[in-house]
Amino acid sequence: MKHKILFICLGNICRSPMAEFVMKDIVSKAGLTHEFEIASAATSTYEIGNPVYPPARQKLAEQGIACDGKTARQMTKKDYEYYDYIVAMDSSNISNLKKMFNNDPDNKFSLLMDYTTRPADVADPWYTRDFRATWNDVTEGCDALLKFIVETHQLPL
Repeated sequence: MKHKILFICLGNICRSPMAEFVMKDIVSKAGLTHEFEIASAATSTYEIGNPVYPPARQKLAEQGIACDGKTARQMTKKDYEYYDYIVAMDSSNISNLKKMFNNDPDNKFSLLMDYTTRPADVADPWYTRDFRATWNDVTEGCDALLKFIVETHQLPL
């Protein structure tokens, strides 16, 4: 059984694709690619079809992580049914998701940083222009999320 994770942010061009590709990278390095399905989406329609925002793509590339071909898309009802973990970047994403999906009846929504020892919103580089802070939050959150899933489902590392 694959563990299916969908990362969510407002536009799906900065934070959630960074989380998607960071998580794919750390899962691969842990030898667990076969155990996971990882994607990202938006709560809004603002950026549908647009590629990963250039500074976010550059931050990933600096770490040897490619995100070629990724374009923004909006989360759907089928996504809600399909994914096990729907991991938002900030509390406003959670609010939007609850409006979209009737308050999360299957209890799938979480905040990425809630898996860490310092729960908070992931820094939004669209407004701060600080992609390093976002990178730090995303990598810390993804490491903690992987640890949580490995421990919860007793996956071999």
